[in-house]
Amino acid sequence: MASQWADMTLRLTQYTPGNSPTYASRCLGYIGLTMYETLAPGYPERNSLAGQLSELTILPAPDPEVSYNYALAMNAGQAEILRKLYNHTSDLNKASVDSLERELELMLSADVPAEVRKRSVSFGQRMARAIFEWSKSDGGHRAYLRNFEKGMVHPDRPGGWKPPLFAQSFSHHPLHPFWGQNRPFIPANYRMQAPAIIPHDTTPGSPYYEQFLAVYKADTALTQEQKEIAIWWGDDPDETFTPPGHSYYIASEFLRAKDAELITRAETYARVGIAVADAFILCWRWKYQFFTERPNTFIPAYIDEEWESFWPDPPFPAFPSGHAIQAAAAAAVLEDLHGPEFTFTDRSHVGRPYDEVRETGFVERPFTRFWDVALETADSRFYGGIHTPQDNERGLEKGREVAANVTAMKW
Repeated sequence: MASQWADMTLRLTQYTPGNSPTYASRCLGYIGLTMYETLAPGYPERNSLAGQLSELTILPAPDPEVSYNYALAMNAGQAEILRKLYNHTSDLNKASVDSLERELELMLSADVPAEVRKRSVSFGQRMARAIFEWSKSDGGHRAYLRNFEKGMVHPDRPGGWKPPLFAQSFSHHPLHPFWGQNRPFIPANYRMQAPAIIPHDTTPGSPYYEQFLAVYKADTALTQEQKEIAIWWGDDPDETFTPPGHSYYIASEFLRAKDAELITRAETYARVGIAVADAFILCWRWKYQFFTERPNTFIPAYIDEEWESFWPDPPFPAFPSGHAIQAAAAAAVLEDLHGPEFTFTDRSHVGRPYDEVRETGFVERPFTRFWDVALETADSRFYGGIHTPQDNERGLEKGREVAANVTAMKW
């Protein structure tokens, strides 16, 4: 049941207009949290996160004098939080949410007294509504209505980001430039230090120049597998469930293979959702703090004026890599919960049409360790020619820090 709701979450993430990796990461945080909080009261060894998360002091609590079916509560809570966060999705998607809720409620209600069923459903709905009300004050509420900031004045500095000519997006305005001001889920993430960055320097042989030279050399000699990696992890929000959705998918496939119990699945989705949500807030804070250029600006100006990256630029500054930080945060929380090793083949993009522009197909990716997923996700942006090594390295480091703060909560 938990994995069915995760599938529905990713369906809405992929097929709802105005999608962005920033808004998707936020939704995954609240959806995973709702799943966990509707189940945790039924497990004495599990704690609520109320009082541990930023500005969340209290959540609905069950009446200790009566009984509940917490699976029914979770089912109702997932449907309600999806309806709230994706109220702008299609009528077809809304009907799918309603249908799944009814189907699972019918299955779970067998031999459950009517008053217990009603009470449990009500508890799940109240939990989802309370979490949604809390979400509205985080700075990202209905952010899909303002994806691109047309009025932003770009900092004019050497090495500053410029709107791309070879672009992944139709917009030359930056995506969610104020996202880094949003409220993180975890208070410790307010205090996280910015990553160190190599100073701008166009002198051949300087550390900064060498970063871009490495991209140029790699991108002009890509192997077929490197091209496959580059397009596999692209996760264009116009076509897929976005990079944070890919992390949620990997968690889901692992839980299916492990046949994990319900509360373990819920805690896993909550940890991964919160990790990728806070990773994106911090990443966007630093992206617009440093406002750094991408290789498509530097390389044609100082190395090869005819060069163009294998993958098109996304519409926001480079440093640090969003792919790297969110993938590292997800992988590290999964390692903490389930151990570092797992055997898994990612088939999420199998069946997609052959990429005629890049003359590359979508080929499934096998893994044996969670961290290898994070490394390949980061490498894909280097192979795509849109991130330098330092973008990825600092992203991976900071993603681990985010994960450590998720793990440190009293679950």
